[in-house]
Amino acid sequence: MSETPPVVRFENVSLRFGETVALDRVSFSLDAGETLIFFGAAGSGKTMVLKTAVGLVKPDSGRVFLFGQDITDLKESEIFGIRSKVGILFQEGGLFDSLNIEENVGYPLVNQPLALRNGDGGDVSEQEVASRVRESLKFVGLEHTLEKLPSELSGGMRRRAGIARAVVAAPPLVLYDSPTAGLDPITANRIVHLIIKERDLRNTAAILVTHRYQDGHMMANFRYNPNSEEIEMVRPEAPMPVSTRFVVMNEGRIVFEGPESGLLQSVDPYVLKFARPGAS
Repeated sequence: MSETPPVVRFENVSLRFGETVALDRVSFSLDAGETLIFFGAAGSGKTMVLKTAVGLVKPDSGRVFLFGQDITDLKESEIFGIRSKVGILFQEGGLFDSLNIEENVGYPLVNQPLALRNGDGGDVSEQEVASRVRESLKFVGLEHTLEKLPSELSGGMRRRAGIARAVVAAPPLVLYDSPTAGLDPITANRIVHLIIKERDLRNTAAILVTHRYQDGHMMANFRYNPNSEEIEMVRPEAPMPVSTRFVVMNEGRIVFEGPESGLLQSVDPYVLKFARPGAS
C-alpha cells in the first residue's frame, strides 16, 4: 500500500514579477495534521506561497503538488475542484460587505459544489447548507450573528467569521494569511485558539502566515482538549500529538525550516528577529 502523499508539496518553485524575485527555489512539504508557520519581513514571499499553493499564481519554474496532484500547469477550470478542498482565511477576514454573515459563511458551500457532496455524489440541500453554516458559526462563537453585516461586527468578530467560512466545508487544508494582524493580544490569542481547535478536531493541515511569534508558539505547544473544551499546554515530558514546523523567508528564499527549538537556537540574526514575543 502506497503512503498518502503530502497535502502540499513545493519542488524548487521560483516566481518573478519583472525584476522582482517573489519566490526563489522554494521547496517544502506538508502532511495531514501538520502545521507550517511562515515568518518573514514584508515582501519576503510568505503570502505568495499561499497563492501559489492553490494555483492562484503560476510559478515560472518548479512544481506545485496539491493533495498529490501536480497543479503547476493546470487551467483554472481544472484546478477549481481541487481548490474547493482548501479553506482560506484572507487578511482582515475577506468577507463580502454586501452579504450578511450567514451568506458569507455559506458562500463556499453554495459556490463550490465539489466541496459539499453527499455519499451518492448529489448536491446537499439548502437545509443542510444552513445547518452547516450554523454549526460553523457556533464553532467560532458567532451563532448569534447570522443576519448581521460585516460592518456591524468588530475586527476580531470579522476574523472569526472568516475562520467559520474557511472551515465550513471541513477542508483537509486551511491557509491562514495573517489571521491575528491588527488585533489586540487577547483577541489574537482567541483566534489562534480557534485554529488549534480546528486542527485537533479534524486533523487539518494548515499553513499560517504571521508576524507574531506567539502564534507559532501556541500552535507548537498547545492542543484542544475535547473533554474540557479548552486549549491546554502540552506537558514538556509528553509528546506533541501533531507536528508544527517553522519557516522563515527572506527575499523569496527559505532561510530556516525546523522545529521551534531550532528557531530559538539559530545564530542567524535575521532568523532570530522572529524568535521572540512581539517579533515583526
